[in-house]
Amino acid sequence: MVISDRNKVIIQNNNFNQYHLGIKYCHSATYSELYLMIYSTSPAGVEPIYLLSVDAGVKTGLALYQKPDCLLWYRSHNMGSVSSLRKASGHLIHSIEGLSVLVIEGGGPVADTWKREGLRIGLQVIITDAGEWRKELLFPREYRNSETAKHTAIKLSGQIIEASFAPSGNFPNHDAAEAILIGLWGCRKTGWIDEIPLLKR
Repeated sequence: MVISDRNKVIIQNNNFNQYHLGIKYCHSATYSELYLMIYSTSPAGVEPIYLLSVDAGVKTGLALYQKPDCLLWYRSHNMGSVSSLRKASGHLIHSIEGLSVLVIEGGGPVADTWKREGLRIGLQVIITDAGEWRKELLFPREYRNSETAKHTAIKLSGQIIEASFAPSGNFPNHDAAEAILIGLWGCRKTGWIDEIPLLKR
């Protein structure tokens, strides 16, 4: 469940206990309660709008952005199986009040699981692949092979984290790093921002 006002987002969650959220973190053996205090970029009286990006796979990368392009959290999770993913994806999507856009990188049954759930509740769903978003965010030399692309994603995502509300102390693995870049690309794709911010090399 997400309870939100213009200055605060509270996420309570029984299954997703590895959110890379900062500010304040409370944990017990049975559940985690995560608090993220943010100063909303939305005008007074306007509810914030969110975009969830997914690097789809059984090992899934996730990142949540607030409109226009503010990264709030990022994480990765090994779902274990497609069956477990179906339960987890639905739970997560429904837990984010104000979620408007779902950006998915990938294909096959894993990506289809996210897509179906997003469309079912009326989200704007954008499907992409690595070849599409990397061309807009990376130089060709930075994605000439899979290992180079993963290393570049980790490096560049660090800059986005530093400029965000997400905690800089939690360094992302390549799944979460790519979800961060996919989310930034999605903010541009939806028209929330006019251009991708320049990332230092």
